[in-house]
Formats: sequence, structure tokens, C-alpha cells
Amino acid sequence: MAFREVLVTQVREVLRAWLGGAGKRPAARRAGVDVKTAMRYIHAAQAAGLARGGDESQLTDELLGVVVAAVRPARPAGHGASWEALAGRKADVKAWVKDDLTLVKMHELLERSGTVVPYRTLARFAAGECGYSSSSRSGVTVPVADGEPGEEVQLDFGYLGMIADGDRRRRLHALVFTAVVSRYCFVFLTFSQTTVAVIAGCEAAWVFFGGMFNVLIPDNLKPVVDKADRLEPRWNREWLEYAQARGLVVDPARVRSPQDKGRVENGVKFVQVSFFAGEQFVGLDDAQRRVEDWCRVRAGMRVHGTTRQRPAEVFAQREAAALLPAPEQPYRVPAWSEAKVQRDFSVRAQNAFYSVPYRLAGQQVTVRADGTLVKIYHRGQVIRTHPQQPAGGRSADPADYPPGTDIYARRDVDKLAKMAAARGEAIGIYAARILDTPLPWTRMRAVYALIGLARTYGNDPVEQACAAALELDVISVGKIRSIVEKGTGKQAAQAAERSRQAGDAAARVTAARFARDPREYATATGVRMQVLPGGHDDASGGA
Repeated sequence: MAFREVLVTQVREVLRAWLGGAGKRPAARRAGVDVKTAMRYIHAAQAAGLARGGDESQLTDELLGVVVAAVRPARPAGHGASWEALAGRKADVKAWVKDDLTLVKMHELLERSGTVVPYRTLARFAAGECGYSSSSRSGVTVPVADGEPGEEVQLDFGYLGMIADGDRRRRLHALVFTAVVSRYCFVFLTFSQTTVAVIAGCEAAWVFFGGMFNVLIPDNLKPVVDKADRLEPRWNREWLEYAQARGLVVDPARVRSPQDKGRVENGVKFVQVSFFAGEQFVGLDDAQRRVEDWCRVRAGMRVHGTTRQRPAEVFAQREAAALLPAPEQPYRVPAWSEAKVQRDFSVRAQNAFYSVPYRLAGQQVTVRADGTLVKIYHRGQVIRTHPQQPAGGRSADPADYPPGTDIYARRDVDKLAKMAAARGEAIGIYAARILDTPLPWTRMRAVYALIGLARTYGNDPVEQACAAALELDVISVGKIRSIVEKGTGKQAAQAAERSRQAGDAAARVTAARFARDPREYATATGVRMQVLPGGHDDASGGA
């Protein structure tokens, strides 16, 4: 059994249950995680400043990010140390399973031999690796009390038949809500069995009943439960977030246990026989309008076979006032997805593109889109939030671009002109002249080249070259480069010549110390040689 990463929505659900006064086991059960896992998140949240006396507004993305970062386990092999310890005892556990030993006895034998592991880990290991299954259920059904009025509603999904939808016929499904105390029911009709359809049915039910029930007991619907388990069901992410947003407690029935939702179990069949059979409908809207009337009159005012009372009357007298307030705003169903950050450090969600920090290129992120905002998560942390764009749109944050590339990527010619002006007044004017075209972004590379010259040769030579070019009204970065390069070479040659001349002067001064007297060069004829100033031959000189 591979290690499963706990979702941010599950962490939120654990903390939400704990804030509501639930203990560690109910909180873990509501979120579909292990008890010890729930305790680790609760302790980390307390250390991060979560106060149990406060409300759910404390559960911000920032606090959840701190909690996830503190608790996230490092499991390179995909399992914890307890699972790895059981892997070494797999042969023993298989033998005990074959001998029909109970998990309690297996746990005791393991502890006796020095292998101390959590009971729940043993249960998962025995079921996933050794073929263990719980014993069959007893054939006895125990009636469960109805509970308090307005507290609980049961939910079931079922197929009704085919109806017309334009020029074709489609399968029609019924989502039936039954109040536990009064047996008053509401039916939501849909062509699909999706999470969006179930949430839409819940929203319509709260309008019909005039309020919300605190506890919702569904069947193990695939749109609600990703993986059924009698103790720790794995919730669908979108559904779990809806339950959090509406403050609902969801307690799904066990697999193949219709008695867990006995009040609604025959609801679909009753709708099919009493409402749907033999009727003709124009379309889905017509069928929905008529089924709501049927709920109020035919189903609501009949004498119920168990309670011997009229459900609509009992609901009005005992349950209506006990319901939670109905939502004031419609719920936007978020779309969650996993995405890989592309080479242009963007991700795709709902056919639009959103930027993330460039350092995450090639990594996996989680994206949540709710119709208004798009939140992008990496390892439980919110790394970027964008306004949601229409299909084909793009939203980019300049902070996500690699340093120095955001101006060109966003075609920000104004910022580029300011960068050039910071190098010098003439450089700024020259850059503005370059960009003064109907399509200025097509000339951005020329301005980048101008700034590059200033970076290479210094601001002063480029400033002088731009000033000279402006006087002649020559707008060409190539000309500026030529002027700067030639000017820089001429200055170097002049400096070399000055250095050579200084060396020659020093040599002459040194040679004068050893110069011979001119009289020594007198000839026998009396003609004397003359030393000319400067040490060079002079055609005009003579005896």
C-alpha cells in the first residue's frame, strides 16, 4: 500500500473539526485520515498560533502552509517506519491471516516478539499485503434513533428512466434528500452523476427546505467518496471543500450497508413509481418543476407508512425552525487539477495560462480554479494567486520572470526607456528616438544593444557618442557602436604614444650624464663638430 499524501483540504477539515470541539478521532474520521496524522496536524497548528476558542477565519492559506511544512513526512520509499517493520514480518502476518487470527491477536503477537507498530498500520498492511478481510456481518439490523429535529438529512442517487432533451432522449437520475425526523423529501433531477451535479442538488435542496441540515448522510457516491472505508473514507477534493464552505458534517453510509440510510433507501423507488412512471416531460426544466410540486403535495401530504404522519406538516412544525440558515450566495464549484510547470514557467488551468516562479519549471503543482481566482499550490503552500482568465487567456506576475527578462517579455517599452535614461541624458533621448515608432516593441532589441554598449565601454563614451549623433540626427545603434569603438581605440593609441614619449625623454636625461665634451670631436683642420639640440640630425646645421 503506497503512502498517500494528505491533501490541503483534508488538513483544513481536521482543523475545522477540532475548532468545532471534535476530538482527534472524530476529526480524523471526518477528514479521512489516520488519528495520529490528525494529531500531528493539530499540534502543528497550535504551535503556529491556532486558538481553539477562535473561529474558522483562522484557517488561512498561510497558516495551512506552515502546518503542512511542519508535518509533511519524508518517506523516500513511500511508507513509514512502521510499515517497513511489518514488511519484514510479512510471512508471519500471512500465516496468521491464513489461520484466521484476529487483528487484535496479531497485534499482541507482534508486540510480544518486539515489533511494536500502530494497530491501524497493521490493519492496512494485513488488508493490502496479506489478503486480510473482516468477518461477515450479522444478519440483525438494529433500529437507530432519529436524532434531533433539523439535524440530519439522508441522501441517495438513483436512475429513473429516459426523457426527451431537445431532439434526443437521455438517462435521467434522481438525487433524493429525506429529512430523518419528518421524512419530508426533496428530489433533484440531473442527467449526470458528477460532483458538480451533487453540489448543485444540495444547493437546490437548501432552497427547497429553507435552510441547511447540520449532518448529511450520503451513500458511498463516487462524486463524494473517492475511496470507501468504514472508518476513514477518502473524500473527493471538490466535495470536501464544499462541505467546509457550507459547514456540513458528512457521515457516509458503509459499503453495502443500506440500513445506515434507511430513511431514504426506498426514496428513489418511490419517486420512480409515484412520480416518474407513465408521465411525459417536455425537458429537464419541466420535470424539475413538476417533481418539486410532487414533493410538496403528493409525497409531502401523504400519510407516511412508518410515522403515520404527513411529512410536510411534521417538517413545518418540528424541523423548519431548527435548520441552519440557508446560504446567501451561490457556491462556485472549484476545479482542482495537477499541472506540470512548463519551460515558460506557466501552468494551464481551465484552458488558460498562469505564471509561477521560474525556479519551479519542470515541477508538479496543484491548481484550484473557482471561477474568480486561481490558486496554485506547491507542496501545500500557496505560491501564486491570479484572477481567473477566460479560455485562451494569460495572467503573468512580473516577479515570476527570471531577473532582467520581464521587460522584454511584457513589452514594457516605458520601463526600458527609463533604464536607458538612467545611463545618461543623451542616452535616454537616443533610446526614446529609437522607440518612437508605431510598433515600439519591434525596436526594443536596439535599445538593449545601446544599454549593452554603456555597460561595456562605460556611460561617458556612449553619452558623448549619442550627443554627437543627435546633433547630426543620425538614429542608428550601429553608428553609436562604431563611434564608441573607434573613439576608445584612438584614446588607447594616444595613451600609448604619450607613454612612449615620456620614456624617450627619460632616456635622454640619463644619456646626458655620460655625454662627451664637443671639443673632443675637433679635427686636425680645425673644423669642429657641433651637437644639435634634441639629438637629431639637422640639415641646416654645420660647422
